[in-house]
Amino acid sequence: MMAKAISKVKDSTRKSPDPVAIEREFRRKLKSTQVLIGGIVAEFIRPPLAKVYAYAGFDFVYLETEHTLFNGPELADFVLACRDNKLPVIAKTPQLERAAIAYLLDAGVMGIQLPRTESREDLLELISYVKYPPVGSRAGAPGYGNTYYIWPDDPNGWLKGCNETTVVVGHIETAKGYENAEKIISTPGLDMLYVGPYDLSISLGYPGNYDHPVVAKATREIMELCVKHKVPFGTSTSGAKVAGQLIKKGARFFETVDEMMLICEGAVRTVDDYRAVAKS
Repeated sequence: MMAKAISKVKDSTRKSPDPVAIEREFRRKLKSTQVLIGGIVAEFIRPPLAKVYAYAGFDFVYLETEHTLFNGPELADFVLACRDNKLPVIAKTPQLERAAIAYLLDAGVMGIQLPRTESREDLLELISYVKYPPVGSRAGAPGYGNTYYIWPDDPNGWLKGCNETTVVVGHIETAKGYENAEKIISTPGLDMLYVGPYDLSISLGYPGNYDHPVVAKATREIMELCVKHKVPFGTSTSGAKVAGQLIKKGARFFETVDEMMLICEGAVRTVDDYRAVAKS
């Protein structure tokens, strides 16, 4: 890219922040036995939500950028707010395309989740866009949310650190992805594997029935392959009880609930409680 017009203060006591500190901590948790809980953001992408999710204790934020209408400034503001609250962000790329992925990463997103992952080739292309040379082909663009809008003191160290910590997430949600699961999961450079239960249930012929034996079997077999290849497995479930069963079998992370559902559930519960009191 063209050199950015920036002013560098000549002060030997002033150091730029570590731009991959949050990513390193997430990697540490991922290597442990800790189960990681992600809060989904689907509609109201406002900085205060980052504080609420941090207060709740989520381990990461999952941005649903495939089906929503986030614009540039609000997404960048929200990602920065997450980072300021030590919340790493994983975003689903709307498509397997260089510019779309770079836009998310340069905003400060830690990891990219690829919807409809159906082959090893899909993942290798994603890895190429996510990693800097010599590993991949990502273009260098410091000075945005990815470095807290501050030019890194050590460009070589920053590039190396990004390659070591940026997270690649496969996303199996079709019968074809299920069929190719082992080739996908054994891809070098894959960091996490998520099963999308809703679309998988549609693809397998049981729309919306996460717990149908056919859908549950596919999920279990994919999870077993993840355990075999030492790739952290995650999904979304019909509830905490099912999540508990999966944790016992090796599940490591969950993308749980979005702010729309939390608002809806809280609103309904509040109204129902007051209606019950009024009738008593």
